[in-house]
Amino acid sequence: MSSIRTLRLFVAAARGGSFASAGKSLGLSAAAVGLRMKALEADLGVALFDRGPRSVVLNRAGRGALAGAEEVIARYEALSATAGEGALAGTLVMGALVSALMGAFADALWAVRRSHPRLDVRLFAGKSRDFAARVAGGELDAAIVVRPPYRLAASLAWTPLYAEPMVMIVPRRPHFALPRAARRILAEAPFIRFDRDAWTGYLVRRALRQAGVEVRDDMELDSVEAIVELVRGGYGVSIVPQLANVDWSADRALRIVPLPGVDVAREVGLLERSSHARMPATAAIKACFVGRPVR
Repeated sequence: MSSIRTLRLFVAAARGGSFASAGKSLGLSAAAVGLRMKALEADLGVALFDRGPRSVVLNRAGRGALAGAEEVIARYEALSATAGEGALAGTLVMGALVSALMGAFADALWAVRRSHPRLDVRLFAGKSRDFAARVAGGELDAAIVVRPPYRLAASLAWTPLYAEPMVMIVPRRPHFALPRAARRILAEAPFIRFDRDAWTGYLVRRALRQAGVEVRDDMELDSVEAIVELVRGGYGVSIVPQLANVDWSADRALRIVPLPGVDVAREVGLLERSSHARMPATAAIKACFVGRPVR
């Protein structure tokens, strides 16, 4: 009889369209996943996939089996989550922004794991835009992401946890002439921009529109941490989220310059499916932020 692990692989292969992607999420090779799927098909007595050179597609029988497999997994996870006199248990698979792991989410995760030692949390670092599809497809139970700049599908839910104001950071020892006024700094200094295609990059564009300034783009990166280090080194200025739990006021290499008329914040929240078996665990994480202002 096939195991819950095999059923998870089946669902991951069905959602991801390949044995390689399914194996990556669970630490197996594509060949190992293929063998597991052949064993599952032998147990059920029916082929589940139409196999191609680099991809697999569910056939009619596979599409019929998918909902049943997801239901079995959900029932098993619900049983695991409620075992142990109400304590959370089992595995919660989450994605998180690297910057979130440095701040308030890390504190919340530590508190939840301390209260529920039987809960195993598997974390994957990455970008908000990539996590949305992985949550929707069931590869991740949830993800800590920036508020999406578009309307989510009805099958997804986003809960705000905390907010980080978008601020301008400048070096204390720049390698260029640094004007005194904020708008002149933006207009004249080398600007290190956050990736335009990222959700945080969208907020940078909003802040620049509010400031009414055209900047001199010098570099474009997709990491807040890398941008901060470049500003510290004196290579440019930037607009970034003021990371929660990071005290830049005491930083000897950079300083924050207020932007008149700019009121943009990066809202960070928990993205999950509207209904899934690990909701008690995600609810425990969200409860850590009750009372924290989101704007």
